[in-house]
Amino acid sequence: MSSQHEIPSYLTPHEIGPWAVYLEQIDRVTPYLGGLARWVETLKRPKRVLIVDVPIERDDGSIAHFEGYRVQHNTSRGPGKGGVRFHQDVTLSEVMALSAWMTVKNAAVNVPYGGAKGGIRLDPRLLSQAELQRVTRRYTSEIGIIIGPNKDIPAPDVNTNEQVMAWMMDTYSMNQGSTASGVVTGKPISLGGSLGRREATGRGVFVVGCEAAVKTGLDIKGARIAVQGFGNVGSIAARLFSEAGARIVAVQDHQSTVYNEAGLDVLALQEHVAAHGGVGGYAAAEHISDRSRFWEVDCDILIPAALEQQITEHNAGHIKAKIILEGANGPTTPLADDILHEKGVLIVPDVIANAGGVTVSYFEWVQDFSSFFWTEDEINLRLTRIMREAFSGVWQLASEKKVSLRTAAFIVGCTRILQAREMRGLYP
Repeated sequence: MSSQHEIPSYLTPHEIGPWAVYLEQIDRVTPYLGGLARWVETLKRPKRVLIVDVPIERDDGSIAHFEGYRVQHNTSRGPGKGGVRFHQDVTLSEVMALSAWMTVKNAAVNVPYGGAKGGIRLDPRLLSQAELQRVTRRYTSEIGIIIGPNKDIPAPDVNTNEQVMAWMMDTYSMNQGSTASGVVTGKPISLGGSLGRREATGRGVFVVGCEAAVKTGLDIKGARIAVQGFGNVGSIAARLFSEAGARIVAVQDHQSTVYNEAGLDVLALQEHVAAHGGVGGYAAAEHISDRSRFWEVDCDILIPAALEQQITEHNAGHIKAKIILEGANGPTTPLADDILHEKGVLIVPDVIANAGGVTVSYFEWVQDFSSFFWTEDEINLRLTRIMREAFSGVWQLASEKKVSLRTAAFIVGCTRILQAREMRGLYP
């Protein structure tokens, strides 16, 4: 990779991380960009990278420092948009890649945003609620110089939620001297949040999953589904598929892997997770001790909805699913992509499959600006329409070009981004 691309000095050339996956995806789409390919280097360089120190006073009086990031990959089509994650393994390479995937995702579903992402390198399980609030507020103050309702709008991501967004909104507003509800999305309803936002990403996975099933002749009723990650995305998608008649046969999270050939009771499993912090100890299922065996489960649909780079060349060959719906960002490596393609597995890529969250974030942002709010039915109808139209366009292009859905989605997204770049020109 280092011989093909100019790697920024702040990354290690031999351990580029998730950014390397993104760069390879851009290489694969470049031959399909025509005259716009002259601008493709734009996609390989984040517009702005901010690294901040986040010091707080712990509850015991000690001082702790955490490393924070905010990356704005591209803003040619609108303000930056992307989540903030709290995780002990967050790296700059990861946040760069996530911000770039957000750029492509927003363009692929034609939402008028650029791509951004943020993160703090910490394990939230080791901090009290008061400490998490202090971390969030200090981080927001540090990145406040580059975020804003018309510049860059954060949202929830891994280990962040409505409460974290409320703290971010309040901190930014206090620093500005006026309430700025549009600075973040995924807020509580009482602070200008949108109905349907919490379920949006999982619902989007469900919508495109149903569309993919129709295209491939798979009946959702009775279909066997395995889900990795049982947080907001995985649990909502599992519930919606279950309500549609599918069987959720396996779920894996950070605690354990549970399996039931007859189908897991998703609502009961959600209650167990709420009470115990994970699927570990759930009684109405078999527990699989070897985590790697999750990828060997007999299923029709596999939903990776945890972290990036979960499906690799080491486990792709064991996957039995007919369809993979990428609920997480970047869960499949390029080598795994190739293996699965040869096996005839249909992969609905993250930039389409999990775009429901940012789509309803866009609805929330619009509602905040207009101070007029839609009903949940209106939200879900608009979301379903946008997701179906985006999937249909990508499917048609993939058929015409005889490429994978991922390459087709990148063709659609990158074309829109680079058209905007070309039309705007270079300043000065």
